[in-house]
Amino acid sequence: MADTPLPPGFDEYKMARARRAFESALGHRKVFFEELDRTGYQDKFAVDDALHHPAGAIAPESVEEVQAAVRIANQYLLPLWPISRGKNLGYGASAPLLAGSVVLDMSRMKKIEFDEHLGTVVVEPGVGFYDLYDYLQANDLPFWLSTPGNSWGSVMGNALDRGVGYTPYGEHTKQICGMEVVLPDGDLVRTGMGAFAGSDTWQAYPYGYGPAWDQMFVQSNFGIVTKMGLWLMPEPESLMGMDVEFDRPEDLKAMIDTIAPLRRERVLTQSPSIGNWLRAAAVLTTRDEWTDKPGALGEDVIDKIRKTFNIGWWGVSLRLYGREEVNKAAYKILEKAMNDIDPMLIKPTSWVKGEPLEHTGWTGTPMTFPMQNVNWYGGRGGHIGFSPIIPQDGTKALEQFRRTYARYQEYGMDYQGSFAFGERHMINVNAMIFDKDDPEMMKKVDPFFRTLVQDAKEQGYGEYRTHLDYMDLVADSYDFNGGALARLNGKVKDALDPNGILAPGKSGIWPERLRGSNAGGGRRS
Repeated sequence: MADTPLPPGFDEYKMARARRAFESALGHRKVFFEELDRTGYQDKFAVDDALHHPAGAIAPESVEEVQAAVRIANQYLLPLWPISRGKNLGYGASAPLLAGSVVLDMSRMKKIEFDEHLGTVVVEPGVGFYDLYDYLQANDLPFWLSTPGNSWGSVMGNALDRGVGYTPYGEHTKQICGMEVVLPDGDLVRTGMGAFAGSDTWQAYPYGYGPAWDQMFVQSNFGIVTKMGLWLMPEPESLMGMDVEFDRPEDLKAMIDTIAPLRRERVLTQSPSIGNWLRAAAVLTTRDEWTDKPGALGEDVIDKIRKTFNIGWWGVSLRLYGREEVNKAAYKILEKAMNDIDPMLIKPTSWVKGEPLEHTGWTGTPMTFPMQNVNWYGGRGGHIGFSPIIPQDGTKALEQFRRTYARYQEYGMDYQGSFAFGERHMINVNAMIFDKDDPEMMKKVDPFFRTLVQDAKEQGYGEYRTHLDYMDLVADSYDFNGGALARLNGKVKDALDPNGILAPGKSGIWPERLRGSNAGGGRRS
């Protein structure tokens, strides 16, 4: 135990007592405090490998065991860090923000309950996208998932972190309908119609009676979600669309100003994402095949890569879902709109029920190949993302791109960026790919990230989620009325979790006893 990280107020003796209490309540095989266990829960993409080390982990298999763990944590004032599957790479994965926390690993909780009539599902935290996909296939259920670009994580965890996918159900948080939550005092609550005993409308109506609480438990540390209802998309009669490539960086403006109205009109009901050339190339090749020069790639090398793979500077995939006749009419509108802004190429695609199905994110198929981008530089690859919310405005998006691209060149990093559509907003996802075996590169990542946050802040743009290292920094950027939102979050935190045991520092929300203590390990703003 000598090398075990300890949270504030703990010594080895107190931690040993807490460990024995967990073993008594959960059983020895669900408690993990050895050195190898602790290493397994560290952040594999960490910018600084010295931060965010857990004291150990516990793996409950039922809601009752989660409640028991919470009661023990309150008894010892021991911070717990809940994870669903711990696969949120680039944001901290399975590691806790506060060093010495005990990871509450719920990956063994994998129950699935499906309502075929309504197309709704109730999942536990450990249900991954592959698990749910296999369940639909094995039971011949005519529904499609929406999957993120890397699909090995938790269905619930992704929705709780406002992850996105590619189909009309691609804003995953919007598909939440009803939760079961263990509160920080161990009490169990169901939201929405689940608060009505015996309700069969828990997954049909998301609001219930009085205040609706589901979003309070999204990206927060106010409770531990142990069950979640979600709406799934009925299998469509047809799918039509196109993959479109554009040749110049400045084409981004026309792309956004053309696609955004179609999205708002719901001619397009999916969530398109415009990506630059590296998002495509990084899963097809590696940097050392083109150059050994340090610093950001020059346009000459970029042109060679693009020509080899016949990809534009920007590309976007647009899809239409539903009745075939409706899709045919909408396709004509889409085709004309794209041709009017002079694309480099258009590749049409279509599918009708009964035909072989392409296995892509556009059809709700889980995938992991996009994670190959971390091999771009070689070595132990990793990435973190800087993802501010910006308006659906082509001019503002192009300005945001140019500012960010100039920073990538300034810091000698290759630019991988995308612009993902919501109905009224866009998420500007900027992936910082790095080689953890390159010390000079790793020194740049922290100042680079902080510079991008400041640049965006000056435009009134803030991130929608972020890595553990920067949760305080991003929370502080939401500064209306002297940080009124932070004060509200603090009041709720202290009311629900007076002992401050649940995920201290998550989303910049600290309990009173740790507020202002720099307990996060040196990354606070």
